[in-house]
Order: sequence, then C-alpha cells, then structure tokens
Amino acid sequence: MDIVDVDRFIASNQPVWDRLDVLLRVRRRSLTAAESAELVGLYQRVSAHLSQARTESADAPLVARLTRLVAGAAGRIYGTRSRSARGALRFFSTTFPAAVWHARRFMAASALLLFGPVVVVGAWLATSDEALRASGPDAVREAYVSEDFEEYYRSAPAAQFATEVTVNNIQVSILAFAAGALVCVVTAYVLVLNGANVGVAAGLFAAAGEQARFYGLILPHGLLELSAVAVAGGAGLAIGWTVVAPGDRRRLAALAEEGRRAAAIVLGLMVAFVVAGLIEAFVTPSSLPTAARVAVGVVTAGAFWTYVVVLGRRAAAREPPASWAP
Repeated sequence: MDIVDVDRFIASNQPVWDRLDVLLRVRRRSLTAAESAELVGLYQRVSAHLSQARTESADAPLVARLTRLVAGAAGRIYGTRSRSARGALRFFSTTFPAAVWHARRFMAASALLLFGPVVVVGAWLATSDEALRASGPDAVREAYVSEDFEEYYRSAPAAQFATEVTVNNIQVSILAFAAGALVCVVTAYVLVLNGANVGVAAGLFAAAGEQARFYGLILPHGLLELSAVAVAGGAGLAIGWTVVAPGDRRRLAALAEEGRRAAAIVLGLMVAFVVAGLIEAFVTPSSLPTAARVAVGVVTAGAFWTYVVVLGRRAAAREPPASWAP
C-alpha cells in the first residue's frame, strides 16, 4: 500500500474509527442496546482494517491507533459478556430479583394454590372424625405423629440427607416451572398436591393436639422451602398464561421472553433450595430449643423476601428486556 493508498484508506475509514472511539469513551452502563450492537459491528470492521493495515502498510502510527481501538473494543465486548464473579453478582443483584418481581402476581396465585390446600386439608382432618378415620388406621396415624414424621429428618446422615432433600426440591420446582407450558394446569396440580400433603401432616398433628411440635419441625426449613416452591410455581403459571394471553406480542416471542425470565428464576432458586436443605438436615432435627429452630426459619425466609422485594422492585424498574437471560 503506497502513500496515496494509505491516505485514501484513512480518508474512507476515518468516520468508522472516530465513531468507535466515541463509543469507547461512553461508560459501559450508559450504552443503549442499539449502541452496544453498533459497537460489536464496528469492532468487527476495524479488526478487518487492522489486519489490512498490518499486511499492506508500513504506517506505524496507523497500525498503533487501530490496535488501540480493537483492543479497547474487545475488552468492552468480552468484558460485558464475561461469566465471571461480576456476572454472578449482577445475576443475583439484578436479573434474578427483577424476574421474580415481574412475576409477582403469578406468585400470589401460586401461593394460594400451594397454601390453600394446607389450610383446607389441615382444618378438615383436625375437625372431622370421619376424615381422620379415612386418612388411615389409628395405629398408623399414631406412629406417624409420635415417631415417623420426626424420624424422617434423621433417616440419613445429615450431609446425605441435605443433598437428597435439595435435589428433590429442585426437581419439584423444575416440574412446576416446566409444566407451565401446558397452560398452567399441571403447575396448578403440582402446587395443590404438595400443599395437600403438608395439610395432611398438619391436620394429623392438630387432631392429636401436637400442633406446637409439628410447627417446630416444619417451620425451620419449610418457610424458605415453601416460599421457593411458590416462586417456582409462579414462574410456571406465568409461562402458561403467556400461552393463553400473549398480549400485543407474537405468541412465540412472548413465550421466549417469559421463558428466559422463568429460567432465571429457577436458576436463582437453586441457592434457596440448597440453604433450605442444609437447614432441614442440620437445624430441624437438632437439639436446639424449638424457638431457636423456628427463629432460623423466620430469619432466612424474611431475608429471602426482603431481598426479592427490595432489590426486585429496584432492578425491575431499570432492567431492559434484553437482559432477562440468566
């Protein structure tokens, strides 16, 4: 490339280089989605220019300038896409709580489907002798209340038990989430079934006058665990409702957007299930006073909901739609 060609090369591409330089001077968080896409395109074009300049030109200042621009753009692009600790921090400080907050109305419906059967079934067994007899023989009910329910929490070494419980809870949450694609019906069934199972236990203990013992065993881990199940169910219901009523979006586009939010929710909930599993394995069956064990459940569940509400409302107000992917 002779001097004339170098001058022509610079003149024809100068606006591209200047524009890339301008974008690199803008703070990363201040870039719009369109500007970010433009940055990627300019990076590719200037990379090609750099390759050409290195091959055909002996103009060292030109090569140096293009090298600086390409290096700056690469750092901006791949730094933004990094799955490093910063990415994880952003996910848990913004993406996950914003996704939960977005689906809050569906989570209210999910909580009703989950906790409604707890109250209804529990009250029915506690107040109806006929329902109590239909639930099983007297000896089986007595063994369940006096020994079996509590012994379940000591049925395996604590570390093994925590792993098994966590895996089971994650499977339930994924089922409730994935089933949402079947127009909410299966998600609702999973929630009602799980709520009814808790209600049976609550009703049997209440009928035996052992309510305090039951809540001392279920609340330490159950407050966080059932909260997470309700949140996962809400994500599933949100997907199902999107199939029914996508609004002004095309159905497939709406389903894809809601699916990204729901996937972020389920991924974030895995941490909650791990914490709940550890509490269920190490705190629930421990010799700590009942008040202390229940306090652990209240504190952890309270922290979870405070985190979701405070950060979720703040994040949802500023999070662009394109950032819902986990």
